[in-house]
Amino acid sequence: MHGFVGRERELAILGKMLSRVQAGGRADRPGRAVLMRGRRRVGKSRLVERFIEQAGVPSVFFTASAQPSMAADLALFVQAAGRSDLPGAGLFRDQAPATWDAALELLVAALPADRPSIVVLDEMPYLIGNDQGFEGTLQKIFDRELSRKPALLICVGSDLAMMEAINTYGRPFHQRGTEMVIPPLSPADVASMLELPAAEAIDAYLVSGGLPLILDEWQPRQPVLEYLAEAVTDPTSALLVSGERSLAAEFPAESQARLVLGAIGSGERTHATVAQAAGGMQHGTLGRALQILKAKRIVDAALPLSVRASRETRYTVADPHLRFWLPFVGPHLPEIERGRGDLTLERIRASWTSWRGRAVEPVIREALRRMTGELPDGTAVIGGYWTRNNDPEVDIIAADREPIAKRVTAVGSIKWLENRPFDLHDAGRLLHHRPLVPGADATTPMIVVSRSGVTVDGVRAYGPEEVLAAYR
Repeated sequence: MHGFVGRERELAILGKMLSRVQAGGRADRPGRAVLMRGRRRVGKSRLVERFIEQAGVPSVFFTASAQPSMAADLALFVQAAGRSDLPGAGLFRDQAPATWDAALELLVAALPADRPSIVVLDEMPYLIGNDQGFEGTLQKIFDRELSRKPALLICVGSDLAMMEAINTYGRPFHQRGTEMVIPPLSPADVASMLELPAAEAIDAYLVSGGLPLILDEWQPRQPVLEYLAEAVTDPTSALLVSGERSLAAEFPAESQARLVLGAIGSGERTHATVAQAAGGMQHGTLGRALQILKAKRIVDAALPLSVRASRETRYTVADPHLRFWLPFVGPHLPEIERGRGDLTLERIRASWTSWRGRAVEPVIREALRRMTGELPDGTAVIGGYWTRNNDPEVDIIAADREPIAKRVTAVGSIKWLENRPFDLHDAGRLLHHRPLVPGADATTPMIVVSRSGVTVDGVRAYGPEEVLAAYR
């Protein structure tokens, strides 16, 4: 097992929130709330546990169950509070509140009034699903009593859309909580955790998606294909089970959205090809499925970036781990379970180079977004450009705004091959495509991100080390 890596920024934010509670900033209302969201298995609960360890103040950590029963959640809450180190934990002994109103009243009574404390409600979407009035109850208790105690309330959830909606206008808890998004561990965190050089760390990120559970079973300095050889022969490996559990929690196996996600995960990117790969799905059904996937932040829908409007939408899997799991693991779980993980590994090896070249693109674009100050003047956004027939298709477009730019500030290429630098042939192709991008011309600067270096002049070149540094 690796030590706790990364999350310095998130721990600092939580620490600052607790300091404000301790300082009693708002007269008679020192209490504060945090609405924390992030994809399943990115380490939200582990982060909060680490924060509680560092804070050293009384706390209660309650995790709701997936059972469709408010009574079950109430019983689990009473158990968690009764076993906590809150000074009034004894108040929960032999109690069986029938409503969340009563349970939260007990909680307020158990909290200390003379020092800060932490209250964690994990898997909050389950609580809302089992009791439609939970948000209103929590808002009432927070406004009238909980905010009057020096307590930090942390509400945690994996349903991104639901957690984001809690703080929107018209909902009971609107503007009562500070929103906090927990991303997967970054490529830089992966490099630190696995002690890998930059290029290999990015490979490991593409496979793990930055999920701590996967990285915990990955040995330090272990190359990606060596790890995969072990993981795909072990049906209990976190690499195999994480994707299935994440999807099972959000989509029934037979749902249309799950079918569409599988089509996008297999590499289909346009409306027509996704519909065909999903079994000839009707236009309306496909549209509804895509709306669900976009609302849950599992699928991205992107438009070409240039000075000209376009309707050539492309769909990609947003979740970094599912980008690997959907094409290579999910469809082949039966063969892995019957002991033929060797077939899965062979399939990965055969497709690795081409898949990696496409999968690394969003990672590199995000790195460039983080270094826009180093890019040509006026750069504010990073995207790509394509036409219906992919002629041209340009990996990197830097511009002043999106979705329709006023000015294209740079065009560029991603070449992510081992022992194959960006050379004269690649430069010729980029030079040919540059004037075909609306808003670019022969004077537009060129950017190249290459795994194995650049052998031509006249371009801004970045390698794995610069990509990794952007995430630090």
